[in-house]
Amino acid sequence: MKGVTNLLSLNFTVIFIRKSLNIILYLLIQVKKELIDKQIQLKNILEPLDKAVISYSGGLDSSFLLAFSHEILGENTVAVTINSPLTPLREFDDAKDFTSSRKIKHKIINIQMNELDTIIKNEMDRCYHCKKLIFEKILDYANQQKISYILDGSNYDDLKDFRPGMKALRELRIKSPMIEAGLKKEDIRILSKQMGLKSWNKPSMACLASRFPYNTTITTEALDKIEKSESYIQSLGIGQVRIRYYEEHAKIEVLKEDFNLIIKNSKKIVEFMKKHGFNTITLDLKGYRTGSLNEDL
Repeated sequence: MKGVTNLLSLNFTVIFIRKSLNIILYLLIQVKKELIDKQIQLKNILEPLDKAVISYSGGLDSSFLLAFSHEILGENTVAVTINSPLTPLREFDDAKDFTSSRKIKHKIINIQMNELDTIIKNEMDRCYHCKKLIFEKILDYANQQKISYILDGSNYDDLKDFRPGMKALRELRIKSPMIEAGLKKEDIRILSKQMGLKSWNKPSMACLASRFPYNTTITTEALDKIEKSESYIQSLGIGQVRIRYYEEHAKIEVLKEDFNLIIKNSKKIVEFMKKHGFNTITLDLKGYRTGSLNEDL
């Protein structure tokens, strides 16, 4: 009798596992189908364009959009990168390497610090003024080249955060095809990996102005301190890092799985950052998250 009970229990377990696997398989198929649908939608958005300028930062999102657009439009795709004091140098270098390796036409527009007066005040609408300045420059270039369409690399997840820059995009009629297609950050990582793009697992980046709390004036000296400190921490094997700037106090944000690496290298990090003007260095125990400085708005 005991053997029969065990057999029935085993059969029930096998049936349960099979049903569970079928459910998991069904969900995986649905997720894959949804991603394929989004990819087709993006292709349908891009195909009717004769020529397009892609606002290209060198980050994950714009790298995918540029590569995908280049596959659809070929030589009618032009990358435009803005180089300003707010541009992380490593991103700028990545942008040049990416376009060079893929033989994509690449225009670099330089913006000087004295053009950023409204932005360095760092009021709550800073992102609006920054985006407006950037895309007005890109619009001027596109008009000179007689190109009607300018594409931005925003993704669907960006709609969840406080993004005053979106207003500037609407005012200037900039297209955000990945938002139109419903592509989220994780979708873009998966599709980038499928395309063989090295950027598929690239940490999220943002302009260096995002390291400052609102109403803290942005200076060249502070930007330099932040960028050097982030680059140093990345050199220790930590990909995703933000230095939030509070004058002489720096708050480090990294992914929680990298906390041990920060603690292990804490002495070296403190020595490096003190040498570059920070007196107090702390680790944010909430870990890295997008738009952390917007949490109290």
